[in-house]
Amino acid sequence: MPEIISVTVYQIDELSDVARERARRWYRNTLDGFPWWDSVYEDFLRICAILGIDVTTASQRSAVPSGRTDPCIYFRGFSSQGDGASFEGTYRYARHAARETRQYAPHDTQLHAIADRLAQIQKRNFYQLTAKITQRGLYYHEYTMCIDVSRDSPSGQDMTADAERKMIDVLRDLARWLYRSLEKEWDYQSSDEAVDDAIRVNEYTFTAGGDRFG
Repeated sequence: MPEIISVTVYQIDELSDVARERARRWYRNTLDGFPWWDSVYEDFLRICAILGIDVTTASQRSAVPSGRTDPCIYFRGFSSQGDGASFEGTYRYARHAARETRQYAPHDTQLHAIADRLAQIQKRNFYQLTAKITQRGLYYHEYTMCIDVSRDSPSGQDMTADAERKMIDVLRDLARWLYRSLEKEWDYQSSDEAVDDAIRVNEYTFTAGGDRFG
């Protein structure tokens, strides 16, 4: 025969320190199924567009075709040595990229340096360099990006001696910037303050021991 059991539930701010930490762990575990990285991806795609990088897209995997696509941006977690981020796409010279980068991200000196270096390399090659960026292997970091640099010269002129190496270095630095941005976003989303705020907004309740209930 069914029984009615009375259980007292608590808001996050009503829990003991130990129970509150247990509640936070529960919420952090839910982040794995939540696209917390979306804002970073949107920012990165905008920056790539300014710099002249067309990030490759792929159709979403689903049982029902939807026509939606995802950018080919990859990253692993933040707990293992060698973790990082990579992306796929095609780079071509974009006029005013250095100026527009400063307008879009006025305080990000690392992005400014990346835009300046791309402009310098292109200038020495009459703005004719392109780069094809693809991901290889099962791991994701800047060195799993295969970067094929070429010069589209009507006269068949070769690129300057150091252009390929410098172009590869800059694009890998951009992948490092992406990974650091993802790491910062994760640190924020999983911080005690952000977790507590999210729990409050969603009005989640817990048992006295910090287990999710309701």
